[in-house]
Order: sequence, then C-alpha cells, then structure tokens
Amino acid sequence: MKTTEEFQHEIAPFTWVELRESVSVCLNAGEYLQEVFDACGLEGSGYEWEGLARVFLEEKLPELMEVIEFDSEADMFCVYSKDTETLRQMIRRFKTVCEDRACILDLLSRAEPD
Repeated sequence: MKTTEEFQHEIAPFTWVELRESVSVCLNAGEYLQEVFDACGLEGSGYEWEGLARVFLEEKLPELMEVIEFDSEADMFCVYSKDTETLRQMIRRFKTVCEDRACILDLLSRAEPD
C-alpha cells in the first residue's frame, strides 16, 4: 500500500519512511509534546519516547511486539518493521494515545528509557 499525503498528515509530526526491506516511523525528540515530558521531569529524548512506545505496545497491542523493532537515539525516536500494515496500525493508535493527555501521562508513569 502506497503512503499517501493524508496518512503522512494523520501521523505528523511522526514521519513515515519506506526502505527497501522495511518501513520506519521517526520523530525528532524534544519537540512534540515536550511540555508533557517536562511535566514528568523527563527530557523527551528518543530513548524516553521508545520507553513510552514499549509500554504502549505491551499494554495496548501486545500481539504486535514480535514484529515491531526500535532503533532510537538520544535525539530521535525510531520504530520499524518489515510488516508495513502492522506498523501503520501501531503508529495510528500510538498517535491517538499521544493526543490524549491523561493516557500519555499514565503510560509515561510506567515507561523506562531503553
């Protein structure tokens, strides 16, 4: 399935990247929802975003854990998979959770930077 401009807009500020053998979703750390991380005494690093995403997957979509991989850095959150549709499902749900302040604060309370 080809990535559409509508999908890119839906998941923004996350960025969808199609590679030869997998697809990735990236986010520059320290920008999106930084005020939420600040309120929790966190930096909002890529590693903290990864910790948040891991808790989200474990609690909300555990069946996807085996096909989702992470490759975050301090300044960038990165999640990838060889299964395009699984990653689409994951990032859509994750973005929805991120937009719900109570939910993201709850998940962040259990997240550990990787």
